[in-house]
Amino acid sequence: MSTSLPDNAAIGVFVLCFFATIVLGSTVRFWRPLLNRRKAATHHSQGEEWGLGGREFGAWVTWFLVGGDFYTAYTVIAVPALVYSTGGFGFFALPYTIIVYPFIFAVMPRLWTIARDGGHATAADIVRARFGSRTLELAVAISGLVAVLPYIALQLIGIRTVVEALGYTGMLPLLFAFVSLAAYTWLGGLHAPALTAFIKDVMIYIAVLAAVIIVPIHLGGYGAMFHAATEHLPAIPGGHIVSQDQTVPYATLALSSAFAAFLYPHTLTGILAAKSADTIRQNAVFLPIYTIVLGLIALLGLMAHAAGIVTTSSSQVVPQLFLTIFPSWFAGFCFAAIAVGALVPASVMAIGAANLIMHNILPRHSESVTGSRLAGLGVKVGALGCVVFLNAKFAIDLQLLGGVIILQTFPALIMGLLPLRLSAPALIGGWASGSLFGLGLCWLDGLKPVHPIAFGGFSASVSTGLLALGVNIMVTMVLGSVIRLALGASPSTLQPRQGMRRQG
Repeated sequence: MSTSLPDNAAIGVFVLCFFATIVLGSTVRFWRPLLNRRKAATHHSQGEEWGLGGREFGAWVTWFLVGGDFYTAYTVIAVPALVYSTGGFGFFALPYTIIVYPFIFAVMPRLWTIARDGGHATAADIVRARFGSRTLELAVAISGLVAVLPYIALQLIGIRTVVEALGYTGMLPLLFAFVSLAAYTWLGGLHAPALTAFIKDVMIYIAVLAAVIIVPIHLGGYGAMFHAATEHLPAIPGGHIVSQDQTVPYATLALSSAFAAFLYPHTLTGILAAKSADTIRQNAVFLPIYTIVLGLIALLGLMAHAAGIVTTSSSQVVPQLFLTIFPSWFAGFCFAAIAVGALVPASVMAIGAANLIMHNILPRHSESVTGSRLAGLGVKVGALGCVVFLNAKFAIDLQLLGGVIILQTFPALIMGLLPLRLSAPALIGGWASGSLFGLGLCWLDGLKPVHPIAFGGFSASVSTGLLALGVNIMVTMVLGSVIRLALGASPSTLQPRQGMRRQG
């Protein structure tokens, strides 16, 4: 089945919906004071207002801001592309989101309370206050900054993909993605994605529900769709369900992705912007609703096979499916939904990374709105470089590469909340070992997210991020024991600080 070519209707609807979202979010600072009913006596610094929305977002806004991080180009472009290429293995994103919700409920309210009481805006702030180490603070900040670059790159790829599907080629689609993201973030701050996250989710709901209803009808029902998809899927070892050989990589990718999900600067920014710990708990209870729609989105990869979509670029699977099945004008609307679905979380990612630069990497007391905006722009330039120079086979590999890096902050940030006798030197040693080990494996494996291991009679491919985290924790615990023995330290000597006020 051949795909339709986009016409002026598709382009017109895309431009109208996409730029209306950008204008609405970019001008929020001008008209928001008219709707703000908070007492004038409540004030926040301009930097906190731009980077954390004044820590005032209630359950409704937090729902779309935090939950919306699961509806990115990762979800709408990368996951269906992986399903299109590998079959059932691409559905590992479903258990990963289920695993992460209890983690949010149990851990994130505690982190929010610590951040509010100490005036912290980033994970690195919390770690420095806990352990009193500038070096460890820098390690956590740099990990967050580096990890988020390929994730933003994935969003740029998402916007570029739909612009290419509209008939534009060369560097223009990528430049369009970069400029629109830069303008949106620069002008609106965190209030822009907080406001337009609602619009983004509604647009994606419409596009996905239309796809899961109309496409199967067009293809003769779900039974016929699955049968056709099975015939057209490329032959792979073990078949297209999660075979025995794929069980370990499937499970470990889901687990490592769940651990990494809320360590990223952008997801933690959404958490810290909430107005209360109860707001976070309420969201953790209802966030599984997002997983239902995620599963429906993943099915688009199978629908593309059933619809006869053949493309050498897996990222083009969903746009080509929409062009084939839907009227041109509605395909343009769906493209706008995908582009906005990349724009909104990419903005939060850039803001979270800018917070790390201004709060933790640059010298203290250097925070300003202009500085944060410039830092965010620099982050987006770095993400642009990832698109150009990182040659990942699948777009989803960019997100998984970031997960390998951000997982190395887990011991300092999450285990640091526990009453363990962890010391800053041991955590730094573990972080360095895990980071070097994980990045080394990624380089050797060509940016693949899993690494084959074998010992005894067992052999399997395991998530690289989980292997690196295991090395990190092992080195941290061994070094901690060695340091305690070498110094003859009493428990109080190496106990982390209890005061969590921000240092500097």
